Amino acid sequence: MKKFLFIFTLMTFGAFAQKIDINKQFALAGQQYLRMLADHPDTSVTIHSAKPDGSYRNLPSSWWCSGFFPGGLWYLFEKTKDPKWSKAARLWTEAVRKEQYNTGTHDLGFMMFDSFGNGLRLTKDPAYKKVLIQSAKSLATRFDPKIGLIKSWNTFKGGYKYPVIIDNMMNLELLFWASRETGDQRFHDIAV
Repeated sequence: MKKFLFIFTLMTFGAFAQKIDINKQFALAGQQYLRMLADHPDTSVTIHSAKPDGSYRNLPSSWWCSGFFPGGLWYLFEKTKDPKWSKAARLWTEAVRKEQYNTGTHDLGFMMFDSFGNGLRLTKDPAYKKVLIQSAKSLATRFDPKIGLIKSWNTFKGGYKYPVIIDNMMNLELLFWASRETGDQRFHDIAV
């Protein structure tokens, strides 16, 4: 009976497999990004989401997802090699540059590695490397060696004195990268 259930389960998974046309999906993403770029030329705020009326909800670059939009632009450039995506990605990446000094958030990996990390990976621009190293230094200030953790928030309504959430795991890549790039073992030690 167990063997039958195992085979049936495998067949069921195969029946629901979908064939996705990656090129078609990138073309759709490109159309959506072009529209957002045309509708929202102001890089002083980050695009959060579209409202039902077609306008956008915007947030400052300190918002934890601020690196996602430039990161998406970098992925479009990587896939298409179209210089318009590189130009837009550079512009929107610059919009989050000041966050490299933000010591009030644990989300610098999200913010900076999606934007500057992808930019560095695709362009080898040494200025991007400097920003990422500074971002890692800022993130490292949130680490308490007595507790051995990176603090998620400075204040929390639940009354916790040192809140730590699973999202911190997504920011460790920045610290590991900084350790490899600089040779500073401290970044690695904080991450582990």
